[in-house]
Amino acid sequence: MTTSNPFIDPKVASQATELNPSYAIPVVLVLASIPLIWVQPIAAGIVSILGLFLVYQAATIRLVFTATDLEVYRSQQKFRTFPYHEWQDWKVFWFGFPVLFYFKEVKSIHFLPILFDVNGLRTCLEKYISLKKD
Repeated sequence: MTTSNPFIDPKVASQATELNPSYAIPVVLVLASIPLIWVQPIAAGIVSILGLFLVYQAATIRLVFTATDLEVYRSQQKFRTFPYHEWQDWKVFWFGFPVLFYFKEVKSIHFLPILFDVNGLRTCLEKYISLKKD
């Protein structure tokens, strides 16, 4: 986790936590596509393209937890903001190898692949949204 991002509003930067990227899922997909070439070449191509797409996403998307919101940055620009007061639930799937982050807001449900530090994610979720989990 990092705590300084030049693209975050300086007024909240000292309170913000940016999650580091994680390339675990994209690498697993790309590596899994290699032996799949001999069994099913088309499926191998699809899996490898998905893995490469997720590598790009992990490199360009950042989650930043502020005191009041989860902010999503894409290529150094704020893309989306999710205010904590609208969250109803959250969960990280699966315990052994986390691959999916789910959270529910008042108006919508979101699923995100784990493309960031999962331990930092859990720490921030418990810190900022612990009351919503009960």
